[in-house]
Parts: sequence; C-alpha cells; structure tokens
Amino acid sequence: MSCAGIKDSASGLDLARETSPSLWILPLMMLAILGLGLIPFIWERLPALFALTSIVGGGLSAYLMYRERLRRGESSGLVTAFWTIWFWLGFVASFLLSAMALSFYSNTNKDSR
Repeated sequence: MSCAGIKDSASGLDLARETSPSLWILPLMMLAILGLGLIPFIWERLPALFALTSIVGGGLSAYLMYRERLRRGESSGLVTAFWTIWFWLGFVASFLLSAMALSFYSNTNKDSR
C-alpha cells in the first residue's frame, strides 16, 4: 500500500504473525494434503483418508482466509488496502481443492463397487 509517496507491503508471513494463531493451521494442513497425495499407497488403499484430509484442509483454508478478509476489511481509516489477485487465486484454489477431493472420493467409491 502507499500513502503520500510512502509505500509499504506485508507478506503472508507478516500477516500471520500479527493475527490469530489459527492461521498457522493452513500451511500444516496443506503439507498434510501434499504428503498424503504423494504416497500412492494412501490414495489407492485409503481414498477416504486422502479425501477427508483434502476436503477439510481446503474448506478450513477458505474459511480462515475469508475470516481474515472480513476482519481486516477493504479499507481501514486513512490508508486503503486492496486484496491482490494472489489472495483470490488462493481462495478459489482452496475451494477447488475441496471439490476435487470430493470428486476423487466419489469416483473411487464408484470404481470399488
């Protein structure tokens, strides 16, 4: 953001330090999803575990991102802050992760019948 020629920015890490500790759940959940997705044994033999972790992780990520957006708002007083395209891409990706995990589970459930 900028104000009267003074520019400042904050990274996701900076925002996480300032806000609630619940935001630290996001990278941990995404690492769990990535770890389970990279192990073929998990998604071949235990698709429910992979799907559940992905659905919960994606939904929780989207919820926490949206909650922080509402808490911070578009603007606060004299300084106007706008959410960048990276926020929106991450937000949509969280929903897509949950939807794809649900689709994955429903397809593997059909194949096992």
